[in-house]
Amino acid sequence: MDAFPPPGYIQTSSMIDGIEVYMPAPADAGPQQEVVDFKCPQCGAATAFSAADGGLTCSHCGYYEAPQLPIVGRGADQFEFTVETIQRAAQGWGEERKEMACQNCGALTTLSVDSLAHTCPFCGSNKVIQRQAPQDVLRPRFLIPFKFEPAACVQKARAWLGSSWMVPAGLKTAAALENFTAVYLPFWTFDALTNADWKAEVGHIQTESYYENGERKQRTVTVWRWESGHVQLTIDDLVVDGTGRLSAVLLGRIRDFNLAELTPYEPKFLAGLQAQAYDIPLEKAWELGREKMREQTRKACIERASTSLVRNFSMTLDFADESWRYLLLPVYLNTYAYEGKSYQMMVNGQTGSIAGQRPADWNKIWLLIAAILAPGVLLGLLGLITIPIAGIGVGIGGVGLVLLLIGLVIAIIILAQAVKMEEI
Repeated sequence: MDAFPPPGYIQTSSMIDGIEVYMPAPADAGPQQEVVDFKCPQCGAATAFSAADGGLTCSHCGYYEAPQLPIVGRGADQFEFTVETIQRAAQGWGEERKEMACQNCGALTTLSVDSLAHTCPFCGSNKVIQRQAPQDVLRPRFLIPFKFEPAACVQKARAWLGSSWMVPAGLKTAAALENFTAVYLPFWTFDALTNADWKAEVGHIQTESYYENGERKQRTVTVWRWESGHVQLTIDDLVVDGTGRLSAVLLGRIRDFNLAELTPYEPKFLAGLQAQAYDIPLEKAWELGREKMREQTRKACIERASTSLVRNFSMTLDFADESWRYLLLPVYLNTYAYEGKSYQMMVNGQTGSIAGQRPADWNKIWLLIAAILAPGVLLGLLGLITIPIAGIGVGIGGVGLVLLLIGLVIAIIILAQAVKMEEI
């Protein structure tokens, strides 16, 4: 009996129950992406990922599917830098998603096909265009699931915004703290073995005697001697940002991810959440990673010198056993406005670390600086007035000058902190 259906035919939908209908299979258009449809098996509504424990929850009927989280941690597979490896790597998200392109900052964010989001999580702009997400980028192989809900971010943000005396008094209530968006951000990790040969002049402090006007005295001198050595450094899981759309400074402050909780990527983790594909490709990220590895190795070489005084340092460096991973890591983003200016906050979705920008209350800051400088200025003026009184005016003026200099140093520190708080 001939096989049924015959080769080249596939089953299609039938309008009559119990009747199977087959059609010619479409021409092969290359590898097909697995499409995962997150529908509630109980009521048919869309399901969403739950950050509380990693399960799937239906917001319509309450159906809950328990999580399955095989944790591989730092033992997650790594890939060599070969053309064959990259060509064999899976592409796309593994599910149908749509892409939101921000016309303000240029960020590209992918969403579930049934998502109604119309605000860019990176800059807060509503000037966005939605289209089908491309499937020609590398698929992430591992991720760390979100560990807590957005409500926890609001509590952390209120405490963080109120932790500085420089911010306006009503900032905690004026900022739109409820608008945290959960986004999986792209990151690369790199492993390598570095081998370096180094040489440098190393300074040694010595005491020597000399004679001056027939009197024997001592002084310290620095004697420079050439030293050299070899350093082999194993660098494991060096994390490099996969996006340039966010502040590298802020990302660096919340990059305390515990990679021991890495989980194999599955499309279900992105259900109801936003995710960003990398805009820093593997080759560029590896260049950045190599620079960081080179600096780590240079510091390790300098630490091998017999003293901390080093000059004319040189190093030859080779890399071996190089490998990489492409990860998605959980971050909450919030862009809020205050007095017409936008500020950004980030919260690590695994550890809860928070970083961001805060507006400074410049009226409060200038009043404090004036109060700090006032004693020095007043004593200086008093010193000038009392100069005719022998000795008194000079002494008062000297104290005023010292206080003024101290006040200026404190004022500069305060101003630097205020500027940094706003401009990071």
